[in-house]
Amino acid sequence: HGKTSLTAAITKYFGEYKRYDQIDAAPEEKARGITISTAHVEYETANRHYAHVDCPGHADYVKNMITGAAQMDGAILVVSAADGPMPQTREHILLARQVGVPSIVVFLNKVDQVDDAELLELVELEVRELLTKNEFPGDDIPIVKGSALAALEDSDKKIGEDAIRELMAAVDA
Repeated sequence: HGKTSLTAAITKYFGEYKRYDQIDAAPEEKARGITISTAHVEYETANRHYAHVDCPGHADYVKNMITGAAQMDGAILVVSAADGPMPQTREHILLARQVGVPSIVVFLNKVDQVDDAELLELVELEVRELLTKNEFPGDDIPIVKGSALAALEDSDKKIGEDAIRELMAAVDA
């Protein structure tokens, strides 16, 4: 979905920049291209200081998230626009509800891989339904569309840097 890429993109604009490979550092993570352990980064907006935990998405490792989630003030749910919500997306939402995460903002990532505006709309609707089903205010939760990779590569300001700044404004609100 791009959770670690998004973490790197946020640090690029709001903190001490950390490359993807600095966040996803374990040898097994590099070999398999997935995040297993949680990584901690910090950054700031005009309003707040953030201690950000990059949590694993792979279903086998979701339980690692529980320890950090109990102290979270909010969460950024990352969903690939190309794939839509996956089983781990549902697990993350359920877990956030169970440990009492009070606020969620959604980043619909990889929008540059989807040419069909209707498909994007369907993915957004599906995410909102999942949130509502898990007792979050699905209709009201901000959903920001963008591309973490575009932000990292400076390839498209609108879906890259602008989307990251919009995301953090929503998180700050």
